[in-house]
Amino acid sequence: MLYDRPPPTDPSVEVKRPPVVTIMGHVDHGKTTLLDALRKSNVVSTEFGGITQHIGAFSVKLVHSDEKIAFLDTPGHAAFSAMRSRGAHVTDIVVLVVAADDGVMEQTIESIRYARDAGVAVIVAINKCDKPEADVERVKRELLSAGVELEEYGGDVQAVCISAVRRQGLLELQESIATLAELLELKTEQTGLVEGVVLESRTDPGKGKLATALVQRGTLQKGAYLVAGTCWAKVRSLHDESGKHLQKVTPATPVEIVGWKELPSAGSEILQVETEQRAREVVRYRSDMKMDQKLEEDQLAIQGKIDTHLKWYKAELEKKRLQGRKRRIRPTWRARESVERTHPHLGIIIRGDVDGSVEAIVDVVATYHSSKCDLDVVSYGVGAVSETDVDLATTFNGIIYAFNVQTADSVTHLAAEQGVQIRQHNVIYKLVDDLKEAITARLPFVDKEEIIGEGNVLQEFKITIRGKQIPVAGCRCTRGNLQKKSLFRLVRDDEVIHEGTVASLKNFKTEVDSIKTDMECGVMFENAVDVHFQTGDKLICYNVSKVSDTLNWDLGFQSK
Repeated sequence: MLYDRPPPTDPSVEVKRPPVVTIMGHVDHGKTTLLDALRKSNVVSTEFGGITQHIGAFSVKLVHSDEKIAFLDTPGHAAFSAMRSRGAHVTDIVVLVVAADDGVMEQTIESIRYARDAGVAVIVAINKCDKPEADVERVKRELLSAGVELEEYGGDVQAVCISAVRRQGLLELQESIATLAELLELKTEQTGLVEGVVLESRTDPGKGKLATALVQRGTLQKGAYLVAGTCWAKVRSLHDESGKHLQKVTPATPVEIVGWKELPSAGSEILQVETEQRAREVVRYRSDMKMDQKLEEDQLAIQGKIDTHLKWYKAELEKKRLQGRKRRIRPTWRARESVERTHPHLGIIIRGDVDGSVEAIVDVVATYHSSKCDLDVVSYGVGAVSETDVDLATTFNGIIYAFNVQTADSVTHLAAEQGVQIRQHNVIYKLVDDLKEAITARLPFVDKEEIIGEGNVLQEFKITIRGKQIPVAGCRCTRGNLQKKSLFRLVRDDEVIHEGTVASLKNFKTEVDSIKTDMECGVMFENAVDVHFQTGDKLICYNVSKVSDTLNWDLGFQSK
């Protein structure tokens, strides 16, 4: 086993470290614009749809100081809640960005909960204060209602009014962060084995498998052996957010680590080991433990299916016993069992640029629960779409979703030959909308009823046809039209007595095709000799058409 190092027995070995600050808040409230202003680089233009698609991590040197602050930019869109939670659990201070013209929103409250659960300090940055429609006092009242007690209301949370676009109030915000960091007395060891956490992981065409990580303890250098989950690495190179090579990385510093044998999962703890042999042993042990856990979960799932089947089987036996035992005549031939699905089904394959984005998409898919159409994730992972993915999509008659990754021409050509759709997206809510449309397209048509007229039965009279007494309803049309070619429903005391077509629709003695409002007529159902009418019954005339079914999928957030 591999465990964290115990805290140092001598506090003097601990040195001051920079604070780790996470920018959190609702979508479009200006988090990435704030970071752009702080580090004076255009981040927003690289974010598809203006929304941060995964955690951005980098260090910023303060304007009037040599001190640094490590910033994490988490997505504000609801689909990225796991990444937002991960950001809160590795940080010292949360800067909660709230737009002055929008106020406290759904992801704002969610971010407050994450910060509270993680036990980290909070600073509120009220952004967009330069807008004419800004209402700072309303935002403060909403924050108080959400459980954030600002200093001016007797609490301990600072609130700073800023305009990220105009770069106003940024100095005050930096000073607030620095002051709070001093009060927190943030210290750690710079010696010993490295500890850290994976923020993101992806495959780079030039560098190979790499992970964005935050060093929390020790000093990371080239050649170190690292373990994260069931993955290990020998560090080949270290890079900062701008791609610059680093010789060593001290605590509270975001870094891009190159040299992973497999991609570690975002949120995994990073621990340094002494040798490659030790790294392999730890990974092997963890893989075995993970396999044993999966086998146990599979056994429980299998047993659950067996119990469900036995319950159904016993119920069927009891039903047959009550009906009496009857000998069933077996046919001399058996129809070939179909292996094709008769229920609507959609299989999808997901490929993304980084682990966090793929995780967010899979989490969204996990919220799908509908009996109208089955949705299965056939395969998912980080990297470009491959020919194997196309073969899987062909087998399962599925769709490939490529999130912010390129597809080789050879793979695109193969997909076209096999009739497989590869749908490219770089904004998650657009991918989700596309997926909803794909599921809806697989739903069967449903009957839609359109009422075109109503009438009240005044009395019943009978006519003789071929020696039979046939009941006829004498009625008056009260709304719309009564059309002979349409369907009719006889309703009595809110109970449906009969539904069907009519054999005759007459106005006095003339056979007509339709009856308008306030006109009287005689209505005779077709093949309904035993259906009798009473005064006060209601006749409803309607048409039935085939329309596409709709999908009710509660995503937990509003897509754009």
